[in-house]
Amino acid sequence: MNIMQKKVIYFIGIAVICLSCHKELNEDARSQVTDNYLSTPEGFESGVNAAYSFLRNYYGNAAGTFLTEAGTDTYTIAIGGDRDFNNYSPNLGPTKSLITSTWNNFYIAINACNAVISRGPGIPGLDEELRNRRVAEARFLRGLYYFILVQTFGPVHLSLEETQGVVTTAQRVPLATIYEAIVADLSYAVDNLLPVADQYGRATKPAAQHLLAKVYLTRGWSEAKAPDDFANAALLAEQVINDSKHQLLEDFASVFAIGTGEQNDEVIFSVQYGQNVLTNGAGNQTHLHFVPKYDILPGMKRDVELGRPFSYLRPTDFSLNELYKLGPDAREEKTFIRLYRTNNPGTYTIHGRQVTLQMGDTAIFFPKTELTPEEVLATNYSVFPPSKVDEGNFPTLRKHLDPNRPDLNYEAGSRDFIVMRLAETYLIAAEAYLMAGQPEKALPFINAVRRRAAAWGKNPEETASNKVAMEVGVSDLSIDFILDERGRELSGECLRWFDLTRTGKLLQRVKAHNELAAANIKEYHVLRPIPQSQIDRTDGGNAAFPQNEGYQ
Repeated sequence: MNIMQKKVIYFIGIAVICLSCHKELNEDARSQVTDNYLSTPEGFESGVNAAYSFLRNYYGNAAGTFLTEAGTDTYTIAIGGDRDFNNYSPNLGPTKSLITSTWNNFYIAINACNAVISRGPGIPGLDEELRNRRVAEARFLRGLYYFILVQTFGPVHLSLEETQGVVTTAQRVPLATIYEAIVADLSYAVDNLLPVADQYGRATKPAAQHLLAKVYLTRGWSEAKAPDDFANAALLAEQVINDSKHQLLEDFASVFAIGTGEQNDEVIFSVQYGQNVLTNGAGNQTHLHFVPKYDILPGMKRDVELGRPFSYLRPTDFSLNELYKLGPDAREEKTFIRLYRTNNPGTYTIHGRQVTLQMGDTAIFFPKTELTPEEVLATNYSVFPPSKVDEGNFPTLRKHLDPNRPDLNYEAGSRDFIVMRLAETYLIAAEAYLMAGQPEKALPFINAVRRRAAAWGKNPEETASNKVAMEVGVSDLSIDFILDERGRELSGECLRWFDLTRTGKLLQRVKAHNELAAANIKEYHVLRPIPQSQIDRTDGGNAAFPQNEGYQ
C-alpha cells in the first residue's frame, strides 16, 4: 500500500500496541484503531503506540539488513542472500520488492504519526503534559522515518498532515526542505520528551538528541548543509554523553546480552520484541541473516545457540582480517565466532581421512592467517583460512544470535533490536568535531570507545596497559579512521551503508574491499531507486515524480 496510491482511502487501520505489565511497549496486531476511536483519549494513546510498530518492518527485518549492510566494505553476499543489493546489479531497480515495501511502510508510518500529531490538540480530557509528550513521541518517530527515507532515496515527498482521502499528487521536495522538517520534529521531541521513559521502549529526550545530532551530522555532509551543522551535532552528542543516565558498559560484549541484559545503560533506543507469540508478529529475524552453513559440516548439526543459517550476508576479508589490527582490540573476538565445537559427535571424512570427533572437540576453525596445505592436512577438523572463506563458510556475527528461541528452526526472534546506543553517540561527537576542524576535541570521544574495547589482561595492570595501547593521537584522525572505528564498533548494526554514503566514501571503499560489488557499483548507487509503483500512481508520472539518476 502506498500513501499516495490512487483510488484508495488513506486513513489506515492502525495496529494497536498494548502495554504489558512490565510497562514495556509490545505490539498487538490483532486490533485496529478506527477513525472515531483515534479522536478519544484511549484511541489517541493506542495511536501513539501503534506508530512505533512500523519500525519492526525495517529493524529486525530483511529490509533493514539488505538496505544497510549489503554491498558495503564490511559485508558482502552469502549463499542465501539477495545478490542484487550486494553486487549492484541491473536488477537493483525500481521494482525491487524490499525497496518498494520499505517506501510504502514508512509512508504509512508517517501518516500514522501525522494522525496523532494533528488530532492530539483537539482531543478533550487529555492531560496537557501527557498530550505534548505523546505528540513529541510521534514527531520523534516521524523524524526517524523521514531521516531513513532521505538517506535512502534523497529528495522525497513531504507530507506533514494526516491523509484521509484519495490523493493522486506528489512531488519530490528539495533536500533542504526535508531536513528542515526533520530538525523541527526532533527539536520539538528534545523539548518535550522525558529524560527517562515512563514505559521502556518509548522515545526519550536522549534518543531525540542522539538522532538530531546524527541528522545535523548527515546534513553537514550534504548539499543542504548549514554552517553550524557539525557544531550542533557535537553539542547534542555531548549533551547525551554528559547529561543523560546513559553510559558505556565496561564490557563491549555485555551490550548485546540477551534477556534482561538488553535493557542496559548503553542502549538509548531499541525496537521492542518479545516471546509472546500473539504480540511478537514475525519477530526480530536478524538472527537468521549472518550465520554460515555450519550445520552441514562434519561434527556439526543445527542448534538453537548457533542459529538457523539463512546465510544472507558474510563479513568481508577487510572486516575479518584487516579492520581490528590496530591495538589489543577485543571487539573482533567478541563480534565474530571463529571456532565451532562438535555438537554432533561421530566419525567423518575430513581432509581425505577418517576422523572421530567427540562432543566438544574443535569441528570448524577460521584462522586469521593463511595456513600451508600441510598445516591444513594436519588438523582433525574443517579449517578455513582467509583464502578459503566463501559464501557458505565464514565466521558468524554474534550480536544478533537468539538462543532464547523455543526450537532450532524458529524464526520469530524475541530480542530487541538496538537502534541507538551511546558508543555511537561518542563516534558522532568525534566525527562532528573532526569535520568542524577541531580534531583535538574529537580525540577524547574516539579514545573513550577504543579504551572500552581493549582486551582484558591477566591482571588489572595488564588491562590498564592495553587500554593505553588502544589510544590514538590527533595525527591518526581522519574520516577514514573514524569510518574504520565505526566498522569495528558498530559492525552489523544496520548503519554501514549510511555511513559510507554520508561521508562520500561508498564507491572508494566498496571498490577496495568488496570484490563482488566492485565491478558494478557506480556513482548513482549512493541513492536507491524510487519505487516504480510510486511514479506510476502519481499524476504526471515520471515528469511529476522523477526517478533517481541511473535507474530505469
